Amino acid sequence: MANHKSAIKRIRSNNAKRVSNRYYSKTTRTFVKKLRSTNDKKEASELLPKVSSMLDKLAKKSIIHKNKAANIKSKLTKKVASLKK
Repeated sequence: MANHKSAIKRIRSNNAKRVSNRYYSKTTRTFVKKLRSTNDKKEASELLPKVSSMLDKLAKKSIIHKNKAANIKSKLTKKVASLKK
């Protein structure tokens, strides 16, 4: 157990950040899966900018690495481009 007030506060703040990061990360993963599973070009085209924005925000906050975000966005863009009407 922590012995200092600052260490106790750090534990509390780390826990709050962890919960928040998990929420945003899980939400983004859900949208990525939704986009990957869709076969409708129009729906996928509408969803792609939202998902890209979410990934950029995660990378900006260092929840995921910026290269991982770029790789996911690239693959999703390819997927949307390959869909038929």
